[in-house]
Amino acid sequence: MERYVLVCTIGGNALKFHEKLRNDVCYKFKKRKAKLPAHFTIKAPFETDKIEDMLKVLQEFQKNNHKTQIKIQEYGKFRKDVIYMNVKVSPEAKKTHDELIDELSKIPWINFKSNEGKNKVFHCTIVSKRIQDKFKEIWDYVNKYPCDFDEYFDNISLYMWNKNTWILLKRYDLK
Repeated sequence: MERYVLVCTIGGNALKFHEKLRNDVCYKFKKRKAKLPAHFTIKAPFETDKIEDMLKVLQEFQKNNHKTQIKIQEYGKFRKDVIYMNVKVSPEAKKTHDELIDELSKIPWINFKSNEGKNKVFHCTIVSKRIQDKFKEIWDYVNKYPCDFDEYFDNISLYMWNKNTWILLKRYDLK
């Protein structure tokens, strides 16, 4: 069984901003950096020995779908565990995402938890590992930096866990 995660990596100026802010926060507050680039999650980490099923679905989906607009704006949080950049999906991006979830749901071994799937909170995590002790300071720090970017849901990227990090297995670009 291998471990995978399915995401949309975020590019452009939002990626540069995210990398700098994440590096600053992790250095300044002595927190661990996540091992994935800026992204929003499509399917949280899962294990399978039948990844070919997913590869077929993603290849087919890529042929029939185009990139859609998203806006990355301001910050949000989950409890005192996660600080993130808000990802606001356009109606078109939400439709594309939900159609992808429908297609993935046809794979017998896939199931989506309530915080995944169609009704998830779209977000791009800045920091999340054991941050309760410095939560308020980190929250105040990130909020000093305006966050407002127009980007795209333009890829579906499948990563595989290997030697204690995520390695890109396959990226499907939406034109």
